[in-house]
Amino acid sequence: MNLARYRNASYRLSVHQQRQLPADKGFEVAFAGRSNAGKSSAINCLCGQTALARTSRTPGRTQQIVVFDLDQQRRLMDLPGYGYAKVPADLQRHWQDLLDRYLRDRQALKGLVLVMDARHPLKPFDRHFLSWTNAALMPCHILMSKADKLNRQQQTKALRDTQASLPALVPNIDVTVQLFSALKKTGIPELEQQLDNWYQWDVDCPENNTDC
Repeated sequence: MNLARYRNASYRLSVHQQRQLPADKGFEVAFAGRSNAGKSSAINCLCGQTALARTSRTPGRTQQIVVFDLDQQRRLMDLPGYGYAKVPADLQRHWQDLLDRYLRDRQALKGLVLVMDARHPLKPFDRHFLSWTNAALMPCHILMSKADKLNRQQQTKALRDTQASLPALVPNIDVTVQLFSALKKTGIPELEQQLDNWYQWDVDCPENNTDC
């Protein structure tokens, strides 16, 4: 596994309007999650950088779609967090509209990583997001973050309970689930393997194919 694929991630831009998004080609994977679920920490851990994605004691700091380049045709997208963000209602509605359009229309989007606190999985936002992925037939990988806050028995139960709930929530797609801890740096290889599949790192592309 080539760790440099993610370690070389670099900030590209923050998107507030649909027209600001990069050209709709290549490969994108988007990270989503409730505010304070550990999304930014998971991105930083994956990419081996301490401050690539902004983290804060104040939840809801990611207020735009943040684009990180992995190479010329592959991007990691950090979606706005929801739950505790103390922002005006009109800005919340703007975020929702931007996300709806992005998730519905984006052809480059190959998969979604839904970050959930392992201690509090499947909150209403998580269920709403999974309903969208099910309707859109969009591949989804659940990252149960902050697993270090649970003992091994609690981790096993949280993972099994979440897996058992998914067939009823997402009957049309297969959703994969794993435990993860940015603090202990556990679960990284499993996450990388899933992302590798979506980014098609190992698929040989013709030299003149600019969509690879």
